[in-house]
Amino acid sequence: MKNTNTNTKFILLHPYIQKQGSSNRLWLLAFISILTLAFLVTLIYTRESTFITTATSSVIASSNAPVSGLGIAPLPPTVINTLLHYASKSNDTNHMPHSDLKPISDVLRKCSSPCNLLIFGLTSETLLWKALNYYGRTVFIDENRYYAAYYEELHPEIDAYDVQYTTKRSEMKELIASAKERVANECKPVQNLLFSDCKLGLNDLPNHVYDVDWDVILVDGPRGDWPDAPGRMSAIFTAGVLARSKKGGNPKTHVFVHDFSGEVEKVCGSEFLCSENLVEASESLGHYVVERMDESSVQYCKTHSSSGSGNASST
Repeated sequence: MKNTNTNTKFILLHPYIQKQGSSNRLWLLAFISILTLAFLVTLIYTRESTFITTATSSVIASSNAPVSGLGIAPLPPTVINTLLHYASKSNDTNHMPHSDLKPISDVLRKCSSPCNLLIFGLTSETLLWKALNYYGRTVFIDENRYYAAYYEELHPEIDAYDVQYTTKRSEMKELIASAKERVANECKPVQNLLFSDCKLGLNDLPNHVYDVDWDVILVDGPRGDWPDAPGRMSAIFTAGVLARSKKGGNPKTHVFVHDFSGEVEKVCGSEFLCSENLVEASESLGHYVVERMDESSVQYCKTHSSSGSGNASST
């Protein structure tokens, strides 16, 4: 009888073994994918960072380098004329008319770059002056520390400082007489006002203000509408000293005095900026060109000053 008893062998594939192999492959694939993704992200980030750093450095270098060296063209006349037009049409009752804005703008346009512009007073034209001297340095000095801080917060691009005036408009004659008596000492026409004890000299401005060779100075502050108001005696005196004390740059400084019909503006302008330096005058704007002086000078003007307008042309 044939033996039909056979040993049958079964091979059992446990599902866990198959899943374990697939899981290992998936983990390997995931690991490789993560490495690849990390490499790509690092590559992209590095390239963008390099580009941003290079671009930023270029912008900073462009802004700090002398304009003349980079060959950057000044603001086009059309832009300047448009700015002047809208500024003169301002709804602010205290804004300058076009006839006052134009002479100052013309001087700024001809000023060698970068032009250094110092302005006494934060006014309706503050943003205009900053824009017209876009490639230069523009610094504002105001009597109100809170308004100066507020204006800088509102317009971070504005460089404004406050100063404490100790004068009174009603004391103008006494202050002028005191300065002229001390012209050979603390009220010298050429000096560093930071160390001055002259009553009319502003000695508490930021240190760097005294070191800059200012090309243009505009006196449009402080207030002088009542007897105890500070008046512009100190601002005009300080403008004259800064102009005469220049160490380098253009030996001539254009000094504009706004509200020129006022007694303080006209008299102090004649005494400390000098009638022979008055090149142009209108009812509301006086334009002086003050030259650098020798340190040994002991007089403000070459000729006897008066409260008149000299030989200036009227506009």
